[in-house]
Amino acid sequence: MRGEKVRRNRNNSGQVLLIAAFIMASLLLSAQLYIFEVGKISNETESDSLNDFLLALKLGSRHVVIGSLANISNGGQNSNLVWNLQRWSSLVSRQYQFGKNVLNCTLRETTPYASGIWISWGQNGTGVSSAYASFSYKLSDREVDIDQSYFMNITTVVFIESYYQMVSGDIKQVNVTISILNEENHALAKQITIYYKLLDSWQVPNATNNYTISDCGDGTYQASFVADIPSQDVEISAHVVDQRGIYVHANATSSQI
Repeated sequence: MRGEKVRRNRNNSGQVLLIAAFIMASLLLSAQLYIFEVGKISNETESDSLNDFLLALKLGSRHVVIGSLANISNGGQNSNLVWNLQRWSSLVSRQYQFGKNVLNCTLRETTPYASGIWISWGQNGTGVSSAYASFSYKLSDREVDIDQSYFMNITTVVFIESYYQMVSGDIKQVNVTISILNEENHALAKQITIYYKLLDSWQVPNATNNYTISDCGDGTYQASFVADIPSQDVEISAHVVDQRGIYVHANATSSQI
């Protein structure tokens, strides 16, 4: 029952993030299109307004890909990425009606991606949530001709390492190091939940386990807890939501020292 509630909360969170991403993308593009048109009429700073418009287009695309990955990683369907990008392309086309205006999106199909998505939440201490899409944009009217290609690769990676020390009997002091990357850069977590396996069920350590977690900087966190775990193999799982709302988790076996 608790698992169903967690999944429902994650689904709701992912949907809210996706809606926010579309609103942000649309506002960015609308504002820059207006500035672009004003620049054309006044013949002033046309180059700057064109560059700002293209930047807004790319930022809008980035928001949609991030929002889609947040939605998918929180329980949404993988097909949401292509559907959302189709909506984004349609929105872009409707924004400018004074000439040819087309945005095409292609999802990456090269392994490990399928339909632009790579989700790998394995047992080897590494978890990956990633989306990859390529874009080609063409705009042409009497005064301007644009032909731009770009891509968006949004990737959240989590690495975990763990070791434990025997305290007494089956009581163990367990330490977990969690590292988070966004596009290979150190990143911050919005939420981290640590689990440990006891018999056949996953448990969340709390104050009764002397649970602590601290931010060490550079996207690294240290968690520690004490638990009565009969098994010699201590299985650990770290469930992470980054600051963009993208969910990822990684599992590992803690080593005794």
